[in-house]
Amino acid sequence: MCGRFVRFRRLEALKKSFPIDVASAQVGPSYNVSPTQEILAITRHDRKNHLEKLHWGLVPFWAKDTAIGSRMINARSETVDTRPSFKTAFKWRRCLILADGYFEWKGEKGRKQPMFITLPDRRPLAFAGLWETWDARGKAPAPYRSCTILTRESSASVVAIHNRMPVILKPEAFGPWLSRGNQDVKSLLALIHDNVYTTLRSYPVSKQVNSVKVNRPGNIRPLEAHAEG
Repeated sequence: MCGRFVRFRRLEALKKSFPIDVASAQVGPSYNVSPTQEILAITRHDRKNHLEKLHWGLVPFWAKDTAIGSRMINARSETVDTRPSFKTAFKWRRCLILADGYFEWKGEKGRKQPMFITLPDRRPLAFAGLWETWDARGKAPAPYRSCTILTRESSASVVAIHNRMPVILKPEAFGPWLSRGNQDVKSLLALIHDNVYTTLRSYPVSKQVNSVKVNRPGNIRPLEAHAEG
C-alpha cells in the first residue's frame, strides 16, 4: 500500500519533470503527507494538463459524505477496472500524483521500522492516480475533489519491506495515462503493468515520522545520519 509520502520539489523543478500546462495550485514542501490532506496532482481537462490540489482519499460521486475517503487512499491495480468505487474514474478521470518518495514500515507489529523509498537517482516521481468530484447532489458548500493512488504487488526491491507498492509511472506513460480520449481498459491495464518503475532504493529513517505532526526535512534523513548527528 501507500499510506504516507513526501513531496518537496519547487514548481520550477516539477515543470521540468512533468507535463504541466497550467499551475493553479500553490506549491510548498511536505515531508509527511498523510491521508485526507490536499496533495498535488496533474489532471487533464480543457485540453490542458492542470497542476491542482486534490484531497487524498477518493470519495465516489455516490457517497453520502466525505468520510469514506479515509478508506479509499489506495486502489488495487489488479481490480481497479471492476470495483464500483473506481471503475468509472479509471476510464474517465485519471491523474498523476506527484511525490519524491514514500514511507513504508518494515517488521513485526510493535517493532516496525519506517523506511523511505524512492527512485535510485532521487528524481521526482508520479504515482498513477484516479480522481473524482463529489458535491452531495449540489448540497455541499463546494465540490470536494479527491483522489486515490493505485498499488500493485511489490517488486523484488520492495517486497522485503511490504507486499504492496504504489504504481510509479515512467515518463512515456504520462501522456497516455492522462489522455481523456484513451478509454480502452485493456490498454490502460497494460500501461500500469508494463510502463512502471520497479527498481527502487530504500533506507531506514527516524521513527519520528510515525507522527503525522512531524513534518520536516529530517524525516528523509538516513537513520545512521541521525545517530551521527
